[in-house]
Amino acid sequence: MEYRQLGGSGLKVPVLSFGAATFGGAGEFFKAWGGSDVKEAQRIVDLCLESGVTMFDTADIYSRGQSEEILGQALRGRRDQVLISTKGTFRMGEGANEVGSSRFHLTRAVEASLKRLGTDYIDLYQLHGFDAQTPIPEVLGTLDELVRAGKIRYVGCSNFSGWHLMKSLAHSAEHGLAGYVAHQAYYSLIGREYEWELMPLALDQGVGCVVWSPLGWGRLTGKIRRGQPLPPKSRLQSQGVIDMGPPVADEYLYRVVDALDSLAKETGKSVPQIALNWLLQRPTVATVILGARNEAQLRDNLGALGWNLTPEQVARLDAASATPLAYPYWHQRGFAERNPPPV
Repeated sequence: MEYRQLGGSGLKVPVLSFGAATFGGAGEFFKAWGGSDVKEAQRIVDLCLESGVTMFDTADIYSRGQSEEILGQALRGRRDQVLISTKGTFRMGEGANEVGSSRFHLTRAVEASLKRLGTDYIDLYQLHGFDAQTPIPEVLGTLDELVRAGKIRYVGCSNFSGWHLMKSLAHSAEHGLAGYVAHQAYYSLIGREYEWELMPLALDQGVGCVVWSPLGWGRLTGKIRRGQPLPPKSRLQSQGVIDMGPPVADEYLYRVVDALDSLAKETGKSVPQIALNWLLQRPTVATVILGARNEAQLRDNLGALGWNLTPEQVARLDAASATPLAYPYWHQRGFAERNPPPV
């Protein structure tokens, strides 16, 4: 297993980590992702550790806390062998203060996550989204207090805009507070907007990308083809789930899948392995979260390691997945001599 520095921090993380959102399966949304119980989760953790996947990601909202609980039980007796990352910010109750990144909610959210995980510290704690109603000094001051108290080791964010992240980093630097070393972001061959603003920012500021949904919300598993029905068990088949996922035009998806199929024949690798390997060669990517439903999917995804696509093969995937840039990025590309793209 290759390890990479997490942003500008001293922490090293495996290039592949496991996403425990498939643990629990509570409710229609998370049931579509997976429903591993403790026994199956223990087997998946065993396989991860055998393969060097020593980082596990979850969140308090995943199956209303069940994901954290099952992960904690599956890791019992092995806490010192792993890194745990979890997230908070989204609503966890009906009360007015049971949502957001206020001192009130974050403090309670961390304490609750610690209890569910069965641990006294979290290696990487990330804000699941930006809270525009809580002042940034309050948010970062609270996270810094939790770091100093030893309850979390490193702080990160997720799903931030560029200005959200930069304003937060500037405040942390100015006031000597723990700053974000990771940004958990959506990035895939069919979702490359991360490259426009967030990747240049991460390169400049030393923020590691923790990639979620690297297979494009299940679209790059190799099971979706032009003219074929969706697989019977898929998050894309579940009511309400697709509406929350990243939008992808059918013809664009098929163009990318055609390129992946071509490379699969050339390399003898699976479609998911190629899509993951492409991501592992992108700037700022520290770790890619695997979201396998079962042991077979996990084993296949692990096959993304130990080899690399050639530059020519990467270029073919880049071309197949290219999309028109939004403003001001198309304008900036016209002045690439002084404002070069990150990739």
